[in-house]
Amino acid sequence: MKNSTESRWNTPPSKVIYYTDELNEEFSTAQIVPRVIDRNFRYFHGRLWNFCSLAVQNVLSMPIKLLYQKLKFHLKYIGKEKLKECRNTGYFIYGNHTQPFADTFIPSVANYPHRNFFIVNPENVSMPGMQVLVEMLGAIPIPCDTGGMKNFVKAVEDKIRRNYSVTIYPEAHIWPYYTGIRPFKAVSFKYPVTLGCPAYCLTNTYHRRPGRPGKVNILTYIDGPFYPDDSLKPRERQQELRNRVYQCMLERSRESDYEVIAYRRAEQDSDAPK
Repeated sequence: MKNSTESRWNTPPSKVIYYTDELNEEFSTAQIVPRVIDRNFRYFHGRLWNFCSLAVQNVLSMPIKLLYQKLKFHLKYIGKEKLKECRNTGYFIYGNHTQPFADTFIPSVANYPHRNFFIVNPENVSMPGMQVLVEMLGAIPIPCDTGGMKNFVKAVEDKIRRNYSVTIYPEAHIWPYYTGIRPFKAVSFKYPVTLGCPAYCLTNTYHRRPGRPGKVNILTYIDGPFYPDDSLKPRERQQELRNRVYQCMLERSRESDYEVIAYRRAEQDSDAPK
């Protein structure tokens, strides 16, 4: 692991972003008006829809996913073989949220042909003309109110019972090319605790491409499986699982050695815009 923050970065960043709130600030450039996801949202569909979703997820879109991650990021996986331990069961994948597009397929390519679904914000299924396609690619949108929560939870549980994987980005907001791990809450770890299933973590790290100034490579680490500690009470089990996953992702993130965009806390930097 890299021990010195100063020695990690080979070149200065091309951009600096100042932030004040690690938990709630969003730096994605996409401006989308979210649709209302309530009790009327349809999480379950018929056999024909499910067949089409399988074809879109694991057949038609797969060449595009592979080409994009190869050409754009020269992406490589380390630890992908660990997913085979749970190939006959459902599990959750927790990742750092640093790419608006690539984050939608990096876990799916890693555990192919195991089907993968994503818990997403309503904005992800609100793009005009793309709503059905995004859902077929595996998006499970979080409801806007408590009225839709029952069906949402059923949808997540259904995917695990079918031995699929469900990816969660616990940081919730996209910080493009961020090389650290933002603090995240334990709320999303209620799912593996309640369902008694394992969890993995996926950490994207950033590296300068040799001979190509300004180009970045992604090295994706996969760790796990992590199982809930049944000796603890449910709430403690949830927090303990979160802590293990967070610590593992934090250690992996230190492997990044190229900072495309530098993120600086505004009130701690004298050069930050007032």
